[in-house]
Amino acid sequence: MSSSVGVLMKPVFRSLDDADVKGKRVLLRVDLNVPMRDGKITDSTRIEEIAPTITELSDKGGKVILLSHLNRPKGPDPKDSLRPVAAEVARIVKRPVAFAEDCVGPKAETAVAAMKNGDILCLENTRFHAGEEKNDKDFARQIASLGDIFVDDAFSAAHREHAANAAIVTVSNMPAYPGRAMAAELEALRKAFETPEHPVAAIVGGAKISTKLDLLGHLLQKVETLIIGGGMANTFLAAQGKAIGKSLCETDLIPNAKEIMAKAKAMNREIVLPVDAVVAQKFAAHAPSRVVSVDAVGESDMILDIGPKSVEHVISVLSRTKTLVWNGPFGAFEMEPFDNGTLAIAEAVAELTGAKKLVSFAGGGDTVAALNAASVRDRLTHVSTAGGAFLESLEGKTLPGVRVLVVSPPSSN
Repeated sequence: MSSSVGVLMKPVFRSLDDADVKGKRVLLRVDLNVPMRDGKITDSTRIEEIAPTITELSDKGGKVILLSHLNRPKGPDPKDSLRPVAAEVARIVKRPVAFAEDCVGPKAETAVAAMKNGDILCLENTRFHAGEEKNDKDFARQIASLGDIFVDDAFSAAHREHAANAAIVTVSNMPAYPGRAMAAELEALRKAFETPEHPVAAIVGGAKISTKLDLLGHLLQKVETLIIGGGMANTFLAAQGKAIGKSLCETDLIPNAKEIMAKAKAMNREIVLPVDAVVAQKFAAHAPSRVVSVDAVGESDMILDIGPKSVEHVISVLSRTKTLVWNGPFGAFEMEPFDNGTLAIAEAVAELTGAKKLVSFAGGGDTVAALNAASVRDRLTHVSTAGGAFLESLEGKTLPGVRVLVVSPPSSN
């Protein structure tokens, strides 16, 4: 393949093990774009994931300077300030975190100049400056002037070609390293796609095919079995000529679904679709529902989850699978009772992983939420909190924030 995510063609990255950071100003790109409500953080998962890199650099005597964005401000806006996030970082890493009211210019320069070895400083939201999202070289040079070493631990932002994770490397002579969380993501993707134990299966769910056409096409080259769930499965069922009632369906993409199925058949790949479904007359929590065959969906029915026979079939497929990549739920998992299919399969994946029968990789916002709901997230091999970056990686696309970390050309071996 000619395309890569920066991991698929075995590029070489520097290792933090080899970095001499003592007394150095370490610009650490992190993703502090955490969910907040009324000025308070509602989920600190992303901070917890990058905490080991922060503390390691601090313990080694580096001057740790955190770079991040938050939300999509159109300029400086107090409600999008990283100040409260910096306080949460301090709580999690159990050491002081200073705050600079800008990420470039005199305020940032003064704050960095005051740092001692081991100190941690959080710079203000990079997106307060238009140059960030424009990947502006002059803006990147201003940020780069604050550091001696660049470390990127923000895989979830790596699909964005922005100044603080792309141009900052190309305009400077700073050595660039992946942080520990970034390195773990890259290694997981390599194991999933370049050195997996076969057979490999992929679960692709969610509402729409339109957002995952590239993914489905790419995965057919990588997996033996493609398991399709969620609303997108309805389009495939319709492509088979089945009645789906009032279910979510992208009718204009039925030809695409037919093409994917034909391609799978030609490549001797297995596509797994629901054989039964949980249907209801309305899309609402605890709406009256029943289980029907996918050949018996009524005109006023909406398919909102896979049925028990489908769950059993998917689990039987997984029991003969060695490596699994999972992106997207099987039904409207955020509503009871339409979460049963996703939760049951999540538990089965966790059990197979725990029994060393399956290596499991999962990612994407809805998928992580479903695994949390099933209380199995910690029981899978690797779970990525990244959304767009994880999806684009699975599609085989090059991630700008990964590409700039490569220090040698891909191996031809």
